[in-house]
Amino acid sequence: MKKLEEYVVSIPDFPEEGIIFRDVTSVLQDAEGLQLAVNTMQELVKDLDYDVVAGPESRGFIFGTPIAYNNKKPFVLIRKAGKLPRETVSVSYDLEYGSAVIEMHKDSIQPGQKVLIVDDLIATGGTTEAMVKLVESLGGEVVGIVVLMELAGLKGREKLAGYRLDSAICYQGK
Repeated sequence: MKKLEEYVVSIPDFPEEGIIFRDVTSVLQDAEGLQLAVNTMQELVKDLDYDVVAGPESRGFIFGTPIAYNNKKPFVLIRKAGKLPRETVSVSYDLEYGSAVIEMHKDSIQPGQKVLIVDDLIATGGTTEAMVKLVESLGGEVVGIVVLMELAGLKGREKLAGYRLDSAICYQGK
């Protein structure tokens, strides 16, 4: 049986020289790779007590929904601004070049609910930190964050000190 890392295609010098791009689509397009990814992430958080799974578009949806389904939990969408039809709460955050806004429906998290955040990747941690703020703004408690891949060289884990963060694959570089 292949290891999870073997399903990830690494592309050197993309999007710029010196960067190694870790392509999640190679995991998704292989049935065994996808199953291994979801099972591995789910196994990492099997000891957590949570009420709700939340994930950002689009790859957080891909990995978060089966984890929620398998554990009989609801799944909450975190989307880019302007994509949700009902009343929302939002958080803006900085990107490498500019800023972005994410939002959730105002009624998606109830005060006191324990939330597991699921995504495909943590790099600098800016998006993940924004998701934590969003959940907490609704009174939720982030009890864990699980990602498929962590780019440790970008130090995203440091932004999330005090929160449990599990990664299925950890790449030491950027």
